[in-house]
Amino acid sequence: MLYLNRVFLRWPKCIHVCPQTHTQTDTAQVREEVRREEPSDASRWREGVMKGGREGGRVRREGEAGNQNDTTKCLWANGAVPGESVKKDENSRRGNWGNQIEFVLTSVGYAVGLGNVWRFPYLCYRNGGGAFMLPYFIMLVFCGIPLFFLELSFGQFASLGCLGVWKISPMFKGVGYGMMVVSTYIGIYYNVVICIAFYYFFMSMTSLLPWTYCNNPWNTPDCSGVVGSGSQLNGSLANVTSSLVAGVSEAVNRSKRTSPSEEYWKHYVLNISDDIGNFGEVRLPILGCLAISWVVVFLCLIRGVKSSGKVVYFTATFPYVVLTILFIRGITLDGAINGIKYYLTPQWQKVLDAKVWGDAASQIFYSLGCAWGGLITMASYNKFHNNCFRDSIIISITNCATSVYAGFVIFSILGFMAHHLNVPVSEVADHGPGLAFVAYPEALTLLPISPLWSLLFFFMLILLGLGTQFCLLETLVTAVVDEIGTDWIIRNKTVVTLSVAIVGFLLGVPLTTRAGIYWLLLMDNYAASFSLVIISCIMCICVMYVYGHTNYFKDVEMMLGFPPPLFFKVCWRFISPLIISFILIFTVIQYKPITYNDYVYPGWSLGIGFCMALSSVIWGRGCLPVDGVVLWGRAGLRWPWCGLLCCVAGECDWCPSMPWVPCSVGPTWFGGCHGVGC
Repeated sequence: MLYLNRVFLRWPKCIHVCPQTHTQTDTAQVREEVRREEPSDASRWREGVMKGGREGGRVRREGEAGNQNDTTKCLWANGAVPGESVKKDENSRRGNWGNQIEFVLTSVGYAVGLGNVWRFPYLCYRNGGGAFMLPYFIMLVFCGIPLFFLELSFGQFASLGCLGVWKISPMFKGVGYGMMVVSTYIGIYYNVVICIAFYYFFMSMTSLLPWTYCNNPWNTPDCSGVVGSGSQLNGSLANVTSSLVAGVSEAVNRSKRTSPSEEYWKHYVLNISDDIGNFGEVRLPILGCLAISWVVVFLCLIRGVKSSGKVVYFTATFPYVVLTILFIRGITLDGAINGIKYYLTPQWQKVLDAKVWGDAASQIFYSLGCAWGGLITMASYNKFHNNCFRDSIIISITNCATSVYAGFVIFSILGFMAHHLNVPVSEVADHGPGLAFVAYPEALTLLPISPLWSLLFFFMLILLGLGTQFCLLETLVTAVVDEIGTDWIIRNKTVVTLSVAIVGFLLGVPLTTRAGIYWLLLMDNYAASFSLVIISCIMCICVMYVYGHTNYFKDVEMMLGFPPPLFFKVCWRFISPLIISFILIFTVIQYKPITYNDYVYPGWSLGIGFCMALSSVIWGRGCLPVDGVVLWGRAGLRWPWCGLLCCVAGECDWCPSMPWVPCSVGPTWFGGCHGVGC
């Protein structure tokens, strides 16, 4: 560190280019100015910032009158003067959220997704019931919330997406590309899951759910329904009750039972092939629903965060209304208490099992959406002084509380189903698509007015999925727009959004074939697995040790008005990276080749899965030399050390996007926005 500072001092003619006025300032002149204005505390900084803004406005007016000599200050980006009532976004170029509630709701919708409903309850009962809550909340406190706060503050400080923020240290820009690759993979298959929920939602618009009986053309002789034969029913509650008894007896007497919902899923909705390489024809109903899903996502993002911020008032809140309705209905059913007991009964001996802690850490990490790039992107549209510390705690706790609440909803219904089938709850419990499209839909057929409950359930899944999909698409669009950065691309951001949506739809078409479910699960298990852990670990190392923890703490203090609490400082530097490393080791040790029911994936498909997992890491590592060469050449051959320093330490326009902050404050190892760089 001292060596690099000495090297920098040997090259005093390294040039700082102001990104807004493109004026050049000698390093010594900038250093003198920063030393003269450097604050001793947050309040003095804010006073200095506002004073600097007024000075910048005055310089601009004098320059327009003919005085063009003062180039030590960047001019106001929007020409506003502090104190004036201007109804504009703080960041007039990129825009901001309409209000802070929109950001919180969008982030809640992003973090609370399908995994909260179909993965957490299963992990909970498998890992000791209520005892699993202990490691789960410990991991939330020591890893989840700190990482969430780190990404929100990172994006909010720079007001840039997952690519632009790496001006902090351009050598690590490949990490941003890795985030884009991960978001691309997830966005492709996630929307396919949403489109299947759309399909079930449309199929529920009937007086009788099509997966209720076993007398359909797609059923096999092994099918056994819990409601009996369709020819015996006329839809009345009395007939449903009488047939239910017959159906239960039939199910108990069968040694091998296949539910009508499972056969509807496999033989009708998917018409699944016998091998991952046997694509077969495209399932046109699923393809149509995929088109609908992408159209909905595009329309909601047609004006970026300005339009999606309004949509989330409904998409982020209504799922809780549906969960509450299903919960109230569920706990009134026979056997619901048995299901909830199975979900919550603690098995404390499992707390000593390392696998339980690994599952808890992994669930926290993946559930919050860390390292996807979405948190950085959403926070980049915040106003600079927004309290993202408060937001990170609210959103993280809301996400985890939703997971626990969803477990009550799921297991109350599954307990009711197990009670009627006279089987243990473990035999009807499932996770992933098996829970969403087989086990839970079958349980809903036992309820009176079952189409109504089915409509509510799948509408909830659609909204949960859309909330995450909005942020995935916005992450890609924002990264492209910020990277190109021209006025044309900013004015025509809608065109970029449409282009990304069309490409995403086309890439999702293979997942609508008869082999699509195999590829969907392959992407789900490999595309966003250990690569996310590696990306998150590199991000912590870059921010805390390359950029410097002292610099980052000062940046957060300047932004929020108070320094990060000591607990978060310790977590960012030591505890969270250790937990992330533990998750990576656990993932490698616990690795098992993917299977789907009784189907074992061939070796070549697993190779493709590993290639997808490594692709984001390869992007992250492969871009490092390219960025270094570009920055080295940008500094010029005359001062080669400048290229090296800017490549490692940061670009010269790494500073807040606030128009009233002087841009003569430089990069990273020389003090971040508190020092001077190239």
